[in-house]
Amino acid sequence: MTRSAHILPVIVFAQFAGASLWFSGNAVIHDLQAAWDLNDQSLAYVISSVQLGFIGGTLLFALLVVSDRFSPRKLFFCCALAGATANIFLLLAPQGLATLLLTRFATGFFLAGIYPVGMKIAAGWYRQKLGRALGYLIGALVVGTAFPHLIRSGGVELPWEQVIIGVSILAVIGGLSMLLAVPDGPYLTTGSLFKPRMLGRIFHSRKFRASAFGYFGHMWELYSLWAFIPVWLAVYAAIQDIAPNIPFWTFLVIAAGALGCVLGGAVSNRVGSARVAATQLGVSGLCCLLSPFLFNLSPPLLLAFLLVWGITVAGDSPQFSAMNAVNAPRELVGSALTIVNSLGFLITVFSIQLTASLLPLIGVQYIFWLLVPGPLLGLLAMRPLLQGSTTD
Repeated sequence: MTRSAHILPVIVFAQFAGASLWFSGNAVIHDLQAAWDLNDQSLAYVISSVQLGFIGGTLLFALLVVSDRFSPRKLFFCCALAGATANIFLLLAPQGLATLLLTRFATGFFLAGIYPVGMKIAAGWYRQKLGRALGYLIGALVVGTAFPHLIRSGGVELPWEQVIIGVSILAVIGGLSMLLAVPDGPYLTTGSLFKPRMLGRIFHSRKFRASAFGYFGHMWELYSLWAFIPVWLAVYAAIQDIAPNIPFWTFLVIAAGALGCVLGGAVSNRVGSARVAATQLGVSGLCCLLSPFLFNLSPPLLLAFLLVWGITVAGDSPQFSAMNAVNAPRELVGSALTIVNSLGFLITVFSIQLTASLLPLIGVQYIFWLLVPGPLLGLLAMRPLLQGSTTD
């Protein structure tokens, strides 16, 4: 075993631990709705607050060139500590929706120093096998996002306060492991500053537009599915008159995306990222289309279907990241990835809020039809990447 053999496992664990902060609010929202007398719209507000915080943090960190002025692993640790503090502040601040949204926004802000910075740390260690490393890394992000639901799925009904504390402690451990066990890598480079005036040059490339708009279609579907799958499962359980472990099912559906990330990265070495991403985007879009007809399936068949959906809805994420990096102008990679990432998460806010607002009007059965345009338009946008060569 080489001296650096531990690097990728530690980065993967740290990313998983830090990302567990992302959906901790979602995992306890039903408890908070009862305890704090919050309305049904609070679920959408909670996840949108995290997304907006992440967008703001990403842009500010890019404008200040934070990850280039400071060691990325030290930045990762500081943001993991600050994100855990913001998360646990929910226990200390006055009860109410304003407190919930403010703490979730702050948590999302510091996640901007965990998710993209974790990828930068990996890029500092891996050059030839970066695609494989990103598959593991984004897979860890997916499992970390699902982890709070796993905590709630245990046989003992944990108080929501213990869930928040447990997730916060895990995030701090992840930050410490990155700080203490992962030195700055030999390929660590300085990224470019985010420059709004360069948007024209960034989107001038036909292939970059194709990969970016494919990513936008993917993001329209991804977080709305993750946010509303517990609501959808609750209606299925009522129709079937069964009592499944909804938090555990939710964990499985979200965490299955890690398998899609890892397997997709392996397959992309042979057929190219564009074909892998398009296949997964198409399958997940088909799942959206079929979703109203699933309520009569038996629980085992439904779970199998949802696992396929979970694998494909997130499994294309590393491939879009790789394509955006490859197709961006060489001198503007940092700015290009920053703006695409920020726009992608902004799209999730619109998708989540639209889904939440139309839910009472069209009913849970048809709610995921609202997500179909994302994969469909994403596939149409990706056509220039699918013509000709299998390389990216």
